[in-house]
Amino acid sequence: MEPPLVVVVSLVLLCAAGLTRSLSITSVDQSMFEKAQGEKVTLPCTFVLSEEDEGPLDIEWVLIPADNQKKEQIIIMYAVDRIYNHYYAAMTGRMQFTNPDPKSGDGSLDILNLKSADTGTYQCKVKKAPGVQSQKIQLTVLVKPARTKCSVEGSQEIGKDVILKCASQEGSPLLSYDWRRVSGSQELPATSMLNKNTGELLLKNASQDYSGTYSCIASNRVGMDECSVELNVTPPINTAGIIAGAIIGTLLGLSVLAFLVICCCKKHREKKYEKEVHHDIREDVPPPKSRSSTARSYIGSNRSSLGSMSPSNMEGYTKTPYSQVPSEDFERTPGQNPTFAPSKYDIAHKIGDITVV
Repeated sequence: MEPPLVVVVSLVLLCAAGLTRSLSITSVDQSMFEKAQGEKVTLPCTFVLSEEDEGPLDIEWVLIPADNQKKEQIIIMYAVDRIYNHYYAAMTGRMQFTNPDPKSGDGSLDILNLKSADTGTYQCKVKKAPGVQSQKIQLTVLVKPARTKCSVEGSQEIGKDVILKCASQEGSPLLSYDWRRVSGSQELPATSMLNKNTGELLLKNASQDYSGTYSCIASNRVGMDECSVELNVTPPINTAGIIAGAIIGTLLGLSVLAFLVICCCKKHREKKYEKEVHHDIREDVPPPKSRSSTARSYIGSNRSSLGSMSPSNMEGYTKTPYSQVPSEDFERTPGQNPTFAPSKYDIAHKIGDITVV
């Protein structure tokens, strides 16, 4: 005999009431978070206890590693009315329970000053015997674009193809780039081609109308960064004139250098010659005696001889000319003949038939 319908409904209601009275986690609306580096995130974990849960309350946050072979890493814990937050050194000073009293039903976790290494899967576990519940949350920490630089590649001449480049040195993928013109018509040239993934803007067959300021915006899901560059399209440069000028300048420079080298060599040879002549003295030639002393001694001896002679014995005496005074057989060069002052004996006196100097 089947039980009456009223009995079956009563049993279902009793079972449902028993289920609602057990421990449960109520913050199940969001299980994925994306935040930028440096920001703050609150990972929710609110719960409701039942009258049947009589054991001690434990709330635990763990980081589940991507490698299943590794163990879970405890981050923070509430047990026996105390908070323990020294388990994970990488987050020391950057994590805390949102509610200072988690037993009130709020075991949410705050993580401050997020870093890209904080990306991972976090799990909140609430235990109060006999009830046990848990919830997983995926956290992704992205880096905003930063240190974005703009540059120009190619010759900025009329008729040439020019490439404007844009790249961020920091930033999580996927990065997207967009160019815009901030001067003139503020519209990109009709011949331009943009690659949003690489940040390159190709300007084909550039004209002077393309000149102006261009701005690049790099962005991802958590932020953006911007840079700008100035484009100046000019007429072609006279390459032949520049080459000719460079050649002429080089030849002139070489000529001047050769002239300086020749002058230095000539000066060096002159100094060397002067030094050799200055020190080239013959050591075997004695110094010449004074001509004046020799002449005086010769004249003195003749005068003494004349003094002892009488007019009777001076017949036949012939005076030696002054030009025959001995010179010690020393031959002087024309440039070495000294110049003497006139001698007092150059005046001649005639005594009888004898001439005395």
